[in-house]
Amino acid sequence: MYKGQSGMWSWLLHRVTGLGLLLFLFIHVVDISLLSFGPTVYNDGILLFDHIIVRFLSLAVVGAVFYHAFNGVRIVLIDFWRKGARLQKPLFYTALGLTAVISAVFAYYVLKPALLPSLAFVQWFFSPEAILSVKN
Repeated sequence: MYKGQSGMWSWLLHRVTGLGLLLFLFIHVVDISLLSFGPTVYNDGILLFDHIIVRFLSLAVVGAVFYHAFNGVRIVLIDFWRKGARLQKPLFYTALGLTAVISAVFAYYVLKPALLPSLAFVQWFFSPEAILSVKN
């Protein structure tokens, strides 16, 4: 069975991230168009972005942006740099690695508002002061 090389996987991921970014652009246009229906409708629509699932999707958009950008640079290097074709595989893994590292940094900031209240509840639940205050 053909498992594919790094060039095929980079091509596939480039297309998938491009389509994902196009979908995000459409959702963003619809989201902004909610302003024409008044502030209440817009605010209700914006509340959707506070859910944890939507935050993970936002993180996927961040990853897609960075992978698409780094892979675009990789493609330019392959096309215009004399050594680019020979270094295609290391450039692919570099693009993946940079995407993973930067996405991990962004994950903290994107997921922190959704996860921090639940972590605060866990800390409160297991703190001795909270248990003593409930008994009194």
